[in-house]
Amino acid sequence: MTTPEQLLQTLQTDIEQNTFGEHPVELYEPIRYIMSLGGKRLRPLMTLMAAALYTDEWQRALKPAQAVEVFHNFTLMHDDIMDRAPLRRGQPTVHEKWNSNIAILSGDVMLVRAYDLLLDVESDRIKRVLTRFNQTAAEVCEGQQLDMNFEKRWDVSEAEYLEMIRLKTSVLLGFALELGGIIGGADEEATQLLYEAGVSMGVGFQLKDDLLDVYGDPAKFGKQVGGDIIANKKTFLLIEALERAQGETRTELDKWLNKKEFDKEEKVKAVTDIYDSLDIRAFTEQKINDYFSRGFDCLERVPAEPARKAPLLGFASQLVEREQ
Repeated sequence: MTTPEQLLQTLQTDIEQNTFGEHPVELYEPIRYIMSLGGKRLRPLMTLMAAALYTDEWQRALKPAQAVEVFHNFTLMHDDIMDRAPLRRGQPTVHEKWNSNIAILSGDVMLVRAYDLLLDVESDRIKRVLTRFNQTAAEVCEGQQLDMNFEKRWDVSEAEYLEMIRLKTSVLLGFALELGGIIGGADEEATQLLYEAGVSMGVGFQLKDDLLDVYGDPAKFGKQVGGDIIANKKTFLLIEALERAQGETRTELDKWLNKKEFDKEEKVKAVTDIYDSLDIRAFTEQKINDYFSRGFDCLERVPAEPARKAPLLGFASQLVEREQ
């Protein structure tokens, strides 16, 4: 049976062989650049693993899996413009390396190329796949808009935040698993369970990102710990703190949120101490475990041979334990 490592190697080779287009070079070079920056390739790999649950011909899912990764990177390219982000995966963002107009146009072409790659799906399944992809893509945009809306609000509720990350990040992971199931020939019950598993785990992953940004090991996390605190980013931890803090604790939290000039390390420590006093870490960890448990429950219920499911379950378990 093919291992996740073998699937990833085949997928990576397939991505590297895709030029996306040649002329004008200014349009296509940024696409090759952002795709070459790597990343975990989590979504397309899960598409291949889901397809392998039901068929030995998982290679049929290679181009559609790549479509998921191209779409994901398209959203990152445009998000970076909106966020004015200077770095992506430790390298200059496309709009910094070239300019915003090129980044917008290259991103547009990436969306078109994602559709090209999805056309590799067999004709009797293509309408179902495109319908689900279109819904997912629209939901990702809805989530991004909500995230931008939240930047101007201090009354974002836990429920609103969870819905935002479900749309912005989790539905694509759900679609990635669902897509593999459809290509592999799974029935609707199985593909729905795969989708629900991906969405639940996706929410868990994002909450874990929020947690690691505050409590992660800098050597393993791969970026500055406390970056969200420094930027006053609306994370699950901050939203919970704003809901729980009262009296002097709330006054202290508000002081740090409103300060324009501050020592970064001092702010990170002060806000982290507030989180500790409100037991935010334990509450967040419990919420993470709840979502991962839902995801694993769905995977366990997916009707597939246990031997075929074992690699996917094992891979998902490794992701849950990640520290970066």
